Amino acid sequence: MRFHVLGSGSAGNASLLTAGGFGVLIDLGFGPRALDQRLDAVGASWQHVHAAVLTHIHNDHWNEHAFRCLVRMRVPLYCHPVHVESLRRQSESFQQLLDAGLVRCYRVNAPSHLGNDMTCRPLSLKHDGHPTCGFRFEWNGRALAYATDLGSWNASLVASLTDVDLLALEFNHDEDMERDSGRAAFLVRRVLGARGHLSNDQAAELLESVLRDSLPGRLQHLVLLHMSRECNRPDLAQAAALRVRESNAGTFQVHTASQHQPGPSLEVQRSALACAAEEAERQLLLPGWD
Repeated sequence: MRFHVLGSGSAGNASLLTAGGFGVLIDLGFGPRALDQRLDAVGASWQHVHAAVLTHIHNDHWNEHAFRCLVRMRVPLYCHPVHVESLRRQSESFQQLLDAGLVRCYRVNAPSHLGNDMTCRPLSLKHDGHPTCGFRFEWNGRALAYATDLGSWNASLVASLTDVDLLALEFNHDEDMERDSGRAAFLVRRVLGARGHLSNDQAAELLESVLRDSLPGRLQHLVLLHMSRECNRPDLAQAAALRVRESNAGTFQVHTASQHQPGPSLEVQRSALACAAEEAERQLLLPGWD
């Protein structure tokens, strides 16, 4: 399993997850030329894309011309039923996807079987682009969770993010920088609200709760997503994440995604913990000795 961030931020979002020769685009917030260039930069192409999943319908997460690529390449798009009704009014290319039978509707908390034994479970997120979903992907003993564009979190989300090998999580803004940004008051209220975006401190608290409820040492990689260009700095977001790692004696690596260039590109190893659990289960199924 490999995870590549193609770009993350308010000007466009897309990531590629590949496992066993099967590739999934998470959001399509760039045009075809930019997507081609970013896929090429991580050693991939549209030939590696077999499905796409949509978090929500804010325009930094989908692109009219990228939808046309899905039609041309016969790639199915998975989205929420409410997305269908909104997008068919906004997008001619989405209507073409519908006409071609390439739109699949997912249900929150119900796993979708995408192909090649990969499952994707949509997770409900609190964001003003309602409905908004994160995802938990599982394949061959590996697990990856993706959660961005959320203003708050609860115990249900924590439970859905536990025991993953890679967690891609929004660290959007520094609260002081947001308040002192000079932005319009309504925009600051939106970002800081319960359906806005996670601050560094909020994301760190969520990470702390996830680690507390996970098997020690399971998490291999933390990817910081959707960082504000004006109201955050990579060093501030990384410092918040590293404090949590230190306080939990974690060994996971911390990576920062960029708006302007692809990366990171990460391999998700099959954890020793998962292997040990499967071996224990196998031993239980062996025939007993008299």
